[in-house]
Amino acid sequence: MIRRVGASQDGFKSVEFTSGLNVILAERTEQSTDKDTRNGLGKSLLLDIVHFCLGSKPRQKTGLRVKELQEWSFKVDLQMRGETTSVTRSSSGHGRVKFPGKTKWSQWPIQPQIEHRLEQCELRVADWNTVLGWALYGIEDDSRKYTPSFRSLVSYDIRRTQYSDPFVHFSRQFIWDKQVHNAFMLDLNWEHARRWQLLRDRSKSIDIVKKALREGNNLIADMVGATVGEMEYQRDRLQRQIQETDAELQQFRVHPQYERIEARADSLTSELHDLANDILHVKRLLEFHRRSIHEEDTVRTARVAELYEEAGVVLPDIVTKRLDDVRSFHIQVTRNRKQYLESETQRLQEELGQAIDRQKRLSTERAALLRFLETHGALQDYNELQQLSLDQHARLKEIEEQIKQRRQIDVEQSEIKIEQGRLDLDARRDMEERTSRKLAASIFDANSVFLYQSPGALILDIDSKAGLKMDVDIERADSLGVSKMKVFCYDLMRAELWSQREVRPGFLIHDSDIFAGVDERQVARALELAERKTRECGFQYIVCLNSDQVPRDEFSDGFDFDSFVRLKLTDATPEGSLLGMRF
Repeated sequence: MIRRVGASQDGFKSVEFTSGLNVILAERTEQSTDKDTRNGLGKSLLLDIVHFCLGSKPRQKTGLRVKELQEWSFKVDLQMRGETTSVTRSSSGHGRVKFPGKTKWSQWPIQPQIEHRLEQCELRVADWNTVLGWALYGIEDDSRKYTPSFRSLVSYDIRRTQYSDPFVHFSRQFIWDKQVHNAFMLDLNWEHARRWQLLRDRSKSIDIVKKALREGNNLIADMVGATVGEMEYQRDRLQRQIQETDAELQQFRVHPQYERIEARADSLTSELHDLANDILHVKRLLEFHRRSIHEEDTVRTARVAELYEEAGVVLPDIVTKRLDDVRSFHIQVTRNRKQYLESETQRLQEELGQAIDRQKRLSTERAALLRFLETHGALQDYNELQQLSLDQHARLKEIEEQIKQRRQIDVEQSEIKIEQGRLDLDARRDMEERTSRKLAASIFDANSVFLYQSPGALILDIDSKAGLKMDVDIERADSLGVSKMKVFCYDLMRAELWSQREVRPGFLIHDSDIFAGVDERQVARALELAERKTRECGFQYIVCLNSDQVPRDEFSDGFDFDSFVRLKLTDATPEGSLLGMRF
């Protein structure tokens, strides 16, 4: 319970609170001008001070850490576990909080550091949060992830923002934060919410691994999306290829002059090709000369005389003698030509024989070289074959690693599904057994009926994947400001539930935004409901209001609103604000 809020500067408007309803009222006075406003008087700043002294982390150059307040210290007196503790925190030395030396802290989970000379003790803010979690909510210091924290719990009980959704205290709140802390506050099994988040983390990790496999190296990019069976087929096929390559490597013999021998074999091949052409040419010449020898024949001049006689012409002796001379000449020419052809034929035969002999020698040499090349290899060929083997082995290792990862992923996904099923059963069974669930729903419905004469539903359910599902509904959803009244009913219900516990914060604090846009009749009934609940259940409700939000004509007879006002702030002068000044 908050007892008092003060500051080190004289101008500050200290305020004392009691059990029950407490109102901070920002009032517009007759002396104020049209330019004056109730905004900026310090209602919200008062909530910031309480948060600050209860271990919040204000950002630099904002809120209480502006230059104008750097010499200020703020103080909150609060009751926790039956003892009243005064905590002071300075804007300049905001990393630590201080307490009077007489503070009864012997039972605290973390002991303050005592400064004998100043008769006071101090704690680091982080340690102070641990103490507050133990003192106000009964939570122990837990190093595990996704467990209830004091700062998140107290942000529900001192709402600064988020008056549209009762289950969150700031807009970007994580799902686990929402589930764990609401389950804790409603006395549900928050460990189930924690386990759901751990399962979500595992699923997210699997998604990250899958993405890495898709975007990673890719010797095996073509296998993305393949099943384990398809990947195993590729692995087996590659293993066979590796066996063939490795066997070839083992049989491979490298000769240092392999390239020279290969070049000689290539040269012989070219020479044999040219020699074959030459042999063919010589054979054709021989054939031509042989035909020419057989076709040569003596010119028969006697036949000429016979032709003349048949024609009835008798040649003179002189002509006959001349024909005999011509015939003798041709016989000589033919004899000479035959001798030449026979000589040339003999030469070509010898040349052909030599060419054939050379062809045989070269063919024999080339055959020997080719046989050698078949059993030996070049160093470059060996290196290429060896690189192929290395690439194949690397590819095999990659495939085997991906098969291993895919199997792990499949097993992990199966285990997650099994654990989700078990958790779903455990959570549903636990939800059915929790009397606090029915009690919370009953109180919320009663609060809604009191405000709107319409039932309200607090819906708590289990989703097998999402975990704890929460919602609230009031039948008169068309009423102005009903979403904010859902928050009011929910928070008031929580405060009532906490009032039944031995360890409890004992306070609920709302800013004026809780009633912004709400119908005056519902504002009046909400304040009366809060007053009755705090009186009956023994907790404290602190609310900040603007004077024009006070529905004085709507209050029930006997409800003395002004008796609950603990502090009035005015816009008439700077001194009327919470800080006693403006900047």
